[in-house]
Amino acid sequence: MSLRSITLSLLLGFALICATPAYSHHSNVAFETQKISEVKGTVTEWKWINPHTWLYLSVDDGKGGKTEWAFEGRSPGLLSRTGWSAKMFKKGDVLTIHYSPAKDGSKTGLIARVTLADGTILPYTPPATQ
Repeated sequence: MSLRSITLSLLLGFALICATPAYSHHSNVAFETQKISEVKGTVTEWKWINPHTWLYLSVDDGKGGKTEWAFEGRSPGLLSRTGWSAKMFKKGDVLTIHYSPAKDGSKTGLIARVTLADGTILPYTPPATQ
């Protein structure tokens, strides 16, 4: 093989390797998306970060103690179009979360709906564009 053929082969191989990650994205496979559970708790942290937001709650464990829960939300870009913001939840806010539970039984879930203490259900899907 000539040096030119080797160089072209290496460049083509490198281009193919670099193009592959553009198709990757994690899925919701870790969650039981066909099941919705509900939990009420107090906000301990709200992370407005890409690629997904995270909402952390302290929840009564039914035995006089507290359990920490973590809920994965949609991206900040998508949620901002529904009226959500980086400062909308504060430590101590009481929320009810409807979520798809983790398949491994951990205290983690995928947010399906958030309800404020006053009963207001927050929009979670951006309005349809025309």
